[in-house]
Amino acid sequence: MSTLQKLCIAYVVALLAAASLNYVPGLTDENGLALGIFALDIYDDALHVASALWALVAGLLSHRAARSFLILFGLAYLGDGVFGFFTGYGYLDLGIFTNGSAGMELSVPRVLANLPHLALGGVAAWAGLTQPGTRV
Repeated sequence: MSTLQKLCIAYVVALLAAASLNYVPGLTDENGLALGIFALDIYDDALHVASALWALVAGLLSHRAARSFLILFGLAYLGDGVFGFFTGYGYLDLGIFTNGSAGMELSVPRVLANLPHLALGGVAAWAGLTQPGTRV
C-alpha cells in the first residue's frame, strides 16, 4: 500500500468523524453549532460520507486511484473553503444555492468554519500533486 493510499484511509477516518459531529452528545451547543463553531446539516453529513466512501475505494484500489482522489477531492474542498470566505457558504453542500451570500468576512468564526476544508483540501491537493507516480 502506497503512502497516498494510506493517506486516503486517513481521510476516511477524518471524513467519517466530521459526519458524526452532530450525533455525538456534547459536541454541539444549544444553537446546534458543532464544537460551537459551525452548523452541519444532512447535506453536509451526506457530503462527508460520500467523500469518505470515495476515499475508501480509491485507497483500496490503487496508487493511481488514490492520487486522483487526493487531487480532485483536494481541489474541490480547498475551493469550497476559499469560497466560504467570500460568501459564508460552501458550494459542495449546495449551501450557496440555498442561502444568500453573507459577503466577505475574515472573522475568527468564519476562519474556523472554513479551516477544515482548507486544511483537508490543501493537504490532499499538495500530496496528490507532489507525489511522483502515474499522471492523472
